[in-house]
Amino acid sequence: MDAHRSTLPLRFLCRSEWTSISVELILLIFWSAVVSIRKSLNFPSHLGDRVIGVSGFNGMAEECIIDHKTLWQIPEGVPLREAATLPVSYVTAILALEHRACTRPGETVLVTAAAGATGLAVIDVATNVLQAKVIAAAGSDEKCRLAMRKGAQSIVNYSQGSLKEAVRKLVGSDGVNVVIDAVGGDVFLEALRSLAWEGRIVVVGFAGGTIASVPANLLLLKNVSAMGLYWGRYKEQNFPIFSRILSSALQYCQQGRIQPHIGAVFKLEEVNDAFLHVIQRKSTGKLWQRPRKICYVASEEK
Repeated sequence: MDAHRSTLPLRFLCRSEWTSISVELILLIFWSAVVSIRKSLNFPSHLGDRVIGVSGFNGMAEECIIDHKTLWQIPEGVPLREAATLPVSYVTAILALEHRACTRPGETVLVTAAAGATGLAVIDVATNVLQAKVIAAAGSDEKCRLAMRKGAQSIVNYSQGSLKEAVRKLVGSDGVNVVIDAVGGDVFLEALRSLAWEGRIVVVGFAGGTIASVPANLLLLKNVSAMGLYWGRYKEQNFPIFSRILSSALQYCQQGRIQPHIGAVFKLEEVNDAFLHVIQRKSTGKLWQRPRKICYVASEEK
């Protein structure tokens, strides 16, 4: 199912404790509190500070080693649960809208899978940070209504007909300026055909299970740009941008400009139920997994 082709490192994990984990296809986000810092590290946080972290594929645990460089201090006033939702969905949304598509105020953004974690984050950032207009596309009326409540100006249920024709009825023949697509397949192709002159489409996933081929003639005729975005590669290839974007997400949250949506909460021992919830397409927004106890994170073994 995962077309990102990420490889899992095989290594021994021994110390460092986790708390709240954010559930997607893999679990890798947590919030915690610092309890131990190596003296030689130039680490800006102090003992007891609240932090969030990103740690590859090691999140299905209450204890894990974490690189101190992948910890970010949670600003005052930001709830722990909301902070834990930011690294995947909101970093993806901000990277896609600001860094890749260069979305401008007043432009029209079409987002597919709009009731998912990334989709709702795109709506939130596009509407409340970038002052763009959002058309939210989802596969059910209930999910469309949620997207509307979260700030979308228009909605499309693409299970009921052609996405392209529905978008045309909303914006006319000019099309949309930006598409953020997480579905792939026919939905991607119809979204591509909905772009305006010099429009931009950013691929962030393939939730529909089909990877579409891009018809190059469509790019040529309208001078449109098709590009990809995998947030995790920025952590590896351009960490300064990754860190800046995550810091921006925390700042937006502190300022009240974004409101992360937590669709359901599961206990750690209910992880199979959480995955089933996603597989059965019942999830909206972010699923949040609660630990069995309050734990802390240490930067290294004592």
